[in-house]
Order: sequence, then C-alpha cells, then structure tokens
Amino acid sequence: MAPEVRDIMTRNPVAVAPQTPVPEVAARMRDEDIGAVLVCSGGRLRGLVTDRDLAVRILADGGDVSARTVAEACSSELITVAPDDDVDRAVQLMRAKALRRLPVVDDGEVVGIVALGDLVLESDPDSTLGRISAAGPTR
Repeated sequence: MAPEVRDIMTRNPVAVAPQTPVPEVAARMRDEDIGAVLVCSGGRLRGLVTDRDLAVRILADGGDVSARTVAEACSSELITVAPDDDVDRAVQLMRAKALRRLPVVDDGEVVGIVALGDLVLESDPDSTLGRISAAGPTR
C-alpha cells in the first residue's frame, strides 16, 4: 500500500490572515525557519505565500513595505491534496503544476502542508536532495 499524504505532511502549518503586514510574515518565516505560510480567513484557506513571493511581488517594487499585506503577495489559485491521498498523487500534482508545496485540506480545513523535501525524504532519503532536506536549520 502506498503511503498517504498524512504520513509525510507537516502538521499545523503556520497560517496568517490576509491583512497581516508583510514584515510580520517575513519575520515569522525567519523565526520558524520556513519558506511558506498559509493565508487563511474565516477558517478557510485563501492563499499561500512563499519567501520568493515576498521578494518578487513586494520587495522588487521598492518603497515602504510596512503597509503592504500578505494578500498582495500570496498565490490565491491553489492546488491542494487531502490527507488520505496517496503520496503519488501529490507527486503528480507537483510535477504537472511545477509546485514545491501543497496545502493539505480535510473537509475544508487546513491540516498540513507537504513540501518537495517531504516527498524526497519519503522516496529517496539517501539522495543528495534527501540529505539536504533532512538537514536541520543552519542558524
């Protein structure tokens, strides 16, 4: 039996409201050593923002970022998986859509996130990427 997404996902991912200021989101990413934060409102997933999104969609514009919100930077067209989906489905979606992270949603509620590194650790932990993904924070 193939492993399910629930077996490899990160549970309780960091989530913020759409009106959260960009500097606060960037600080959370730094403090928690993560590269993506979910954007939720009214108990529902509304988007996903990555460190790259912040750089390309906000910082590259220049100017004062203190009044900018995460809603301006996040991707709102989301592809999600369910916790009981096979890991192979997550791999197929990530490959087809060129994604590095997938929110995990169960009955409309966010329950986790699965990242490319999680998939590598599951399928080939001894590969170069697997060893990099298994390494702890560098701070």
